[in-house]
Amino acid sequence: MTTVPAAASARRPSSSALRRFLRAPSAWIGLGLMTLLVIGAVFAPQIAPQNPFDLAAIDVLDARMTPGSVSSGGDITYLLGTDGQGRDLFSAILYGLRTSLTVGVGSAVLAGIIGILGGLIDALIMRLVDLLMSLPSILIALLMLALLGKGIGNVVLTLVLLEWAYYARTARAQALVERKRDYFEAARGLGLPTSRILLRHVLPNCLPPLLVIAALQVARAITLEATLSFLGLGAPVTQPSLGLLIANGFQFMLSGEYWISFFPGLTLLTAIVAINLVGDRLREVLDPRALK
Repeated sequence: MTTVPAAASARRPSSSALRRFLRAPSAWIGLGLMTLLVIGAVFAPQIAPQNPFDLAAIDVLDARMTPGSVSSGGDITYLLGTDGQGRDLFSAILYGLRTSLTVGVGSAVLAGIIGILGGLIDALIMRLVDLLMSLPSILIALLMLALLGKGIGNVVLTLVLLEWAYYARTARAQALVERKRDYFEAARGLGLPTSRILLRHVLPNCLPPLLVIAALQVARAITLEATLSFLGLGAPVTQPSLGLLIANGFQFMLSGEYWISFFPGLTLLTAIVAINLVGDRLREVLDPRALK
């Protein structure tokens, strides 16, 4: 009799979390921007006028054309101009956004799964967490990719290694709090298996802070991936990401051809700001002190 009311009481504050989340204008702005970016990334093949991976569709004679120019063949209007290889920047940004979001979300999800399981196991894993969090992330990423080489898979593996520690520490701290609650003791008194208590009761009540971490870690992963690609250690040149597109135009910034780096940089900034707006609002809504 004790377990159900206690568990329901533990979950009751989160039932109105969505309504509180949507009260802030920043939440609507963040969700709106994220929706536009996700739609652009998912439907890039349908929206983009050019496939930046198709070498046959790229004309070198169209290199570094200004925004609004028409292709030499007259079939494409380059809304954001072209880069040094003649690729339509609008198309390249959509495909690059797809790569960046895939890396960011994929690494955050995998790191979350590993981190949550590790946070519930404890002991030696926490010492490893302390070690990872004491070292600069970019340094570890550079060392990892120097050993593994370029490639989206290697970037995701590196980001997972860097991110899981944040989930593990948060999951452990929240699990220790939940272990002191009445429903936990009641479940143990009823003789329920430990695995069932953890998965059916403790883990759901640990999710609010973990959702906040996940949102912020997606933005962090996208930023790290862009940094690594900018340095030439991330995505290969045949699979552009936003960081690589910025790097491609960096050498032309002082020559007046600003658009090659500016528009990918603006897209990256918009994505990070949108995700952080949503993450910050989640933190405000799901703060345990706000749920009392």
